[in-house]
Amino acid sequence: MAAAHDDWHPSDHERRRAAYRRSRARRSAAISALSTLAIAAVAWWLLTSSPGWPRVRWTYFNLDKAVEAFPAVLTGLWLNLRIMVVCGVVIFVLGLLVAIMRTLRGPVFFPLRLAGTIYVDLFRGLPLILVLLLLGYGAPALRLQGLPTSVLFWGCVALVLSYTAYVAEVFRAGIESIHPSQRAAARSLGLSYAQTLRHVVVPQAIRRVQPPLLNDLVSLQKDSGLISILGVVDAVRAAQIETAADFNYTPYVVAGVLFILLTVPMARFTDWVARRQGFQGAGGHL
Repeated sequence: MAAAHDDWHPSDHERRRAAYRRSRARRSAAISALSTLAIAAVAWWLLTSSPGWPRVRWTYFNLDKAVEAFPAVLTGLWLNLRIMVVCGVVIFVLGLLVAIMRTLRGPVFFPLRLAGTIYVDLFRGLPLILVLLLLGYGAPALRLQGLPTSVLFWGCVALVLSYTAYVAEVFRAGIESIHPSQRAAARSLGLSYAQTLRHVVVPQAIRRVQPPLLNDLVSLQKDSGLISILGVVDAVRAAQIETAADFNYTPYVVAGVLFILLTVPMARFTDWVARRQGFQGAGGHL
């Protein structure tokens, strides 16, 4: 049997089909590359031939200014990364807790369900920038005992409160997607309600909602730049400080490029995870 398998060769018809598919793939790749280059060339020509291009180039694409501002913007970006990591961990934990509160059953848990619903409705309804302004400037003025008065701390709290509301709904969708038979089987094996959640429902729910969770993390990475409105020197604020010296806006472009360099790999990783989870259309096709 092994010898027969080793002697197998595709038929002439199969070889012709494979050669045809390869030629079609090469043709499609060549057409895609040529059309992309043509569109890029036309766009570049329209941009550089416009009357205001020299002024725009100096204002937004000044290489000397970019080199000068890069260290300060990069230092600010390090703060954005730390904010994303710390807030992301807190949001994950709180979002899961709120989701569990909203999925508890029985009349005795009605106050918890009501509190979770009010929280989600409130912070999904408020714009993030408004929450940042209210907490960033209002909370330090209260001088609450045992809590920092730093605008950085309260800016992070605003991010956590807003994003927890969204992440909680993602977790809730995952929890409610678990078939009731899973719960019934776990309870029939002697697991308590809490053990069923911990060992059966929540692990499956987290696996199912990994792509939208990673998508929220990408959004958090970008929205961490909004904390600059409180005066915190992150990448955006550092770019603003550099710009104020001569009103050259190249530092903003530098900050934008750095954010893109962080966001795009994470977005592609999210697409890869989504495809592994069975979302075949995730990310589209390049």
